[in-house]
Amino acid sequence: MVMIKKQHFRRLLGVAAILLVTVGLVGCGQNQQKATPKTNTTKLLSVKQIKENIGSKLVTTRADKQKSATQTYKTALANADYTLAKPYVKVNPYQTSPLTALVIFQTDQVAKVKYTVVGKSANTSITNQVNSDYSTQHQIPIVGLYSGANTVKLQVTYQDGTATEQTLAIKTTTELPKYLQQTKIKVTKNNKQQMAIGDNKLTFMIRTTKQSFAIDADGAIRWYSTLYVQHMLQPIHNGHLLLLSKKTQSAMVYNDLLETDYLGRVYKEYTFRAKTSNNDGGKETTVLHHDIIELPNHDLVATVNDGSDYVEDTMVVISAQTGKITKVIDLKKLLPTAMYTKYKAASDGDVDWFHQNSVYYDDNDQSLLISGRNQDMIMKIDLQTDKIKWIYSGKKASTWPQKYRSLLLTPTKGTTITGGQHGLNLLSDDNNNPSSENILLYDNNIDVTNGDAKTSGKYSQGVQYHIDTKKMTIDQTWAYGKSLGQANFTAIIGYTQKLNDTNYLIDFGFQNKGKSSNIIEVDGQQQVFNVKLTNPASKAYVYRAYRLPVYDSSYQFDVNQ
Repeated sequence: MVMIKKQHFRRLLGVAAILLVTVGLVGCGQNQQKATPKTNTTKLLSVKQIKENIGSKLVTTRADKQKSATQTYKTALANADYTLAKPYVKVNPYQTSPLTALVIFQTDQVAKVKYTVVGKSANTSITNQVNSDYSTQHQIPIVGLYSGANTVKLQVTYQDGTATEQTLAIKTTTELPKYLQQTKIKVTKNNKQQMAIGDNKLTFMIRTTKQSFAIDADGAIRWYSTLYVQHMLQPIHNGHLLLLSKKTQSAMVYNDLLETDYLGRVYKEYTFRAKTSNNDGGKETTVLHHDIIELPNHDLVATVNDGSDYVEDTMVVISAQTGKITKVIDLKKLLPTAMYTKYKAASDGDVDWFHQNSVYYDDNDQSLLISGRNQDMIMKIDLQTDKIKWIYSGKKASTWPQKYRSLLLTPTKGTTITGGQHGLNLLSDDNNNPSSENILLYDNNIDVTNGDAKTSGKYSQGVQYHIDTKKMTIDQTWAYGKSLGQANFTAIIGYTQKLNDTNYLIDFGFQNKGKSSNIIEVDGQQQVFNVKLTNPASKAYVYRAYRLPVYDSSYQFDVNQ
């Protein structure tokens, strides 16, 4: 339940009260039901009970259904009749990614293959080098096709340095899903020379729910999944994606976590019990709710509901080998008791006191950076010991119990307090200083409990900070969004991604009370890309926007594996 401090209520009535009503209508906001004034006394669950409630396990349901298709492609790969001049071509090879194709052929000599999907304007072609090694058998996963007719060029380079080229005409479906048809995409700025798009990058729109999709610099859709996705589409070490979906389009529960690729092939599938599901402001319910990351050993850290009346305040480590939970981090056991016991419950009994909406791993000190929307707070904890390393919050130091005060970061002059923030992540270390940390987030700038009441509701922004863990200070080093004012204020959702030294991509995902999503790329403070998505279907707002390569250098498609 979103609660505004009483002393700030009158000042925020003209903006925030209306927006908070809206928050209850979407998946990343709060279950905005009437609060009850009771003090919550729900008993905390044991680690054993939480593991049982979540009940994670690996299954092979989707992979088993794909075995027949994969066997077809294995047979085609072994067929010498498929040559560069007459290759095997299958559009939408796994039936969930209509703007992709699998091309298979053999060459007499070992070779490497590069493909280009020819763009309809300058800087919209997609080019990918496929083979990591020379081979005579070639399986080419084509990603970045248009809806309808496409020209695809295959460039084959032999080991002796000679090369040849073949042009293919590939036609995909012209019928987009209704949720994409309904969404109007309007690009008002696209300085392609200054955009960080490279040879093969698209802007991915990760929806609160519904189908995720990707556009080029012109706003043309060049990839989408027919699977409904909630919040999570996360690249991992091997070029695959973690995608949170559900068993059928009509199902209510998003409890299928897939390791997949852009073609839609499923490599691994985790499932969870619905017992811990939380109704997050809508009909869709889920155990995993906002974010997931991969650890260096390929295990996963996910934000989950633990099965109690306290929701969205627990993390688990999931084994990539077994699918089982190996560790539980209950934030109720780390933060002051009053934070959750005195937080007002919604009428359904749920207590969304923290509302964790992001997690990020710092390999430098094996720690987790997390964001709690409903406390207007970011923090860092040691993954092994669960000890808090630092906290940044607008909550006055004097109101914290004594044992927490040494953990509080002190902002430098001009450094903003975050409010309802999203998407906390760590940037690379510029100076190889272990006490120096650079972080990035999207500051919604709404005073939920400890935000800045004076600026709340006036703007939202992407923000970069520098943290000195010796001095325990935090310094704002870049921000963009304040100049856009209330027009780009978003009470919920949003994301900021740093693309290179100067460029940032910012997702104002719930613009105009959810009537649009505005994604802007800036070079410093100058806009170089601006796209607005209007008329979204219910809960189809852009939760996060990423600029990603459609063919990662670590990715290797192989039907034999």
